[in-house]
Amino acid sequence: MEPLAFVLGVPLAGALLLALWGHHEVAREINVACSLAAFLAACALTAQVIDGGPRLVWNQAFYIDALNVFLVTLTSFVGLTTSIFSRPYMKIERDHGKMTPPRLRLYHSMYQLFGFTMLLALTTNNLGILWVAMEAATLTTVVLVSVYRTAASLEAAWKYFILCGVGIAQALFGTVLLYMAAEKLIGAEGGALLWTQLDAVKGQLDPRAITIALAFLFIGYGTKVGLVPVHNWLPDAHAEGPTPVSAVLSGLLLNVALYAVLRCKVLADGALGNGLAGAMMMGFGLLSVVAAAFLLSRQRDVKRMFAYSSIEHMGLMTFAFGLGGPIATYAGLLHMTVHSLVKSAIFFAVGHAAQTAGTQLMSEIRGLIKVSPTVAWGLVLGTLAILGMPPFGVFASEFLIITTAMREQPWATPFLLAALGVAFASVFSRVQPMVFGETQLAPLAHPPALLPVFVHLGLGLMLGLYVPPALDAWFREAARMVGG
Repeated sequence: MEPLAFVLGVPLAGALLLALWGHHEVAREINVACSLAAFLAACALTAQVIDGGPRLVWNQAFYIDALNVFLVTLTSFVGLTTSIFSRPYMKIERDHGKMTPPRLRLYHSMYQLFGFTMLLALTTNNLGILWVAMEAATLTTVVLVSVYRTAASLEAAWKYFILCGVGIAQALFGTVLLYMAAEKLIGAEGGALLWTQLDAVKGQLDPRAITIALAFLFIGYGTKVGLVPVHNWLPDAHAEGPTPVSAVLSGLLLNVALYAVLRCKVLADGALGNGLAGAMMMGFGLLSVVAAAFLLSRQRDVKRMFAYSSIEHMGLMTFAFGLGGPIATYAGLLHMTVHSLVKSAIFFAVGHAAQTAGTQLMSEIRGLIKVSPTVAWGLVLGTLAILGMPPFGVFASEFLIITTAMREQPWATPFLLAALGVAFASVFSRVQPMVFGETQLAPLAHPPALLPVFVHLGLGLMLGLYVPPALDAWFREAARMVGG
């Protein structure tokens, strides 16, 4: 049986099942079971691609190669650990009256549907279906962000819908322009939006049409990445939605959107040969890093602060991919992987901390080390990891990016170093009193799910010290495809 059928079919079937049973106690276990099955299928698919190379599936409708196969596994893995985290989290939210049975059913079903849309976007060979999957991910995320039905969550969901809706409309126009340029070469019946077909003829595409298409595609998918200045939806969506949604937004959706940008970059580089895509990515990436770093110091809500941290890190990845070349692209892929693991772990810890204090305001979260030592250490270690302290993997990827920038684009190095320094000071100065200050807080009624926190941090630490050969081979092959 084709593993891809399970990768896509399990979360879709899970969404349908949980639409009926998502309000029952067993729904949390069904959610975890579906996520586990999707992860195991993704592992089987990865092993198949490692052994046999890139694969075209189902009449060229789906294409699995080095650039997306490990992202599929990473997406399903973080989806699994987030579903484990959400079991006690949602139980506490239900006890506090924030989640009613209809809301639980909506949350569980949309969680699985959201996972399906991301996996579909990663595996499809058709750039039109990629756009459809990204639009579907937007719609499911709107529902997840607004699930509390408070005024703030509805406002955040509306802002997310409008901004990302406008952005995805730009991506649609870019996709249409790309089709028009490719149809002249491939023909209407030849699959003018199939990635494999476009990649084969990219050197013959009309440069004028591709230049315009690139601008629309970059702005459209860049909105989903959270690049400045089209980032405004991201902090609100993270702050007002449930914490498991924040974890998958930062850890997964931003990666999938950046993956779409990378596919477009490969085509533009082949068609234009002038480095325009790389220059755009460096410019917007650096702007995002610097702007987010300075906005961090103004935040009072802990989830908003780490949302701006996500903008900073997505900007750093975008800058690395814009630099191009094997080292910078390798570093960008490594950073993408480690950021997904570490940032989702941070949101796991932050979710339990906010539930303990009954608020997300950092000034009112104090003394976690006395109330819940494991949550406190998870937050401290996650913060140090995301700020680039050695020997975590973020340090390794940032070191590679900065040293490459010193050689290739030395003008950008002072901006990167200053932004990283400001971000370190801003975040650590806020987290330290949250963990070690005086408190009168009481422990949570239900034991928090901390295994996902330390599994993620352990993997982030490992990737700073040792990259497994299979993962290293993927990074190298994907770097060759993206950055030359």
